Amino acid sequence: MGDDTRASDARRQGYDGTGAGAITPDGCAVEVWSRLPAGDAPDVIAAAVPPGASLLELGCGVGRMTHPLVDRGFAVTAVDESAEMLARVRPGVRTVRSPIERLDLGERFDVVLLASFLVHAGDAAVRQGLLETCRRHVAEDGCVLVQREGEDWHRNVPRESPIGTDGAVRILSATSVGDGVNSVHAQYEFPDGTWTQTFLSRPLTRAAFEQALADAGLRVETYLTEDRTWVRARPLG
Repeated sequence: MGDDTRASDARRQGYDGTGAGAITPDGCAVEVWSRLPAGDAPDVIAAAVPPGASLLELGCGVGRMTHPLVDRGFAVTAVDESAEMLARVRPGVRTVRSPIERLDLGERFDVVLLASFLVHAGDAAVRQGLLETCRRHVAEDGCVLVQREGEDWHRNVPRESPIGTDGAVRILSATSVGDGVNSVHAQYEFPDGTWTQTFLSRPLTRAAFEQALADAGLRVETYLTEDRTWVRARPLG
């Protein structure tokens, strides 16, 4: 297991969380993320890349997508800044603790994965750092998979979605804090507890998203899903 000693458990500015158990620097409750299903994301990823590819997963959390991808035969290196999250990744998976925007493994991978809407980081400099990390670690003939927010994600509030058979997530509000950034407040409710997360998110038009990739040396090759929330990008020549 790798460990970036510069990684910090201090809460990022504008991010917070409440509820039982560990809360990560970006306000995520480890217990909640241990309960969230992977959904169809592993299928989307597996269909978009070569079988058995080496894969760098940025922001792996507790291994929600890591484990299905390993089970499908991918050689996954899982990165997260939270030691509590990484502690729940199954033994045998290569893990690295580091803030994504500072990661430099000196390696290249067939696939780099930036999921969980991380590309919408409120701080534009952090967003660019995330994308530059993707570019720094992808093989020249490899690809970067990015998960974007839905185009009405910030307008369709409040809204509620089920989590499994007994839980629910509610996006309660998305309030402008200036400079094109919203403060989003989410609530996760289960029979045994309630957790909240507040985080900063920058809505991106398709043009703004593609420009951010280009600024980091990447180009959109194709949108993988009809709603354009999953994207495959390639290094610029």
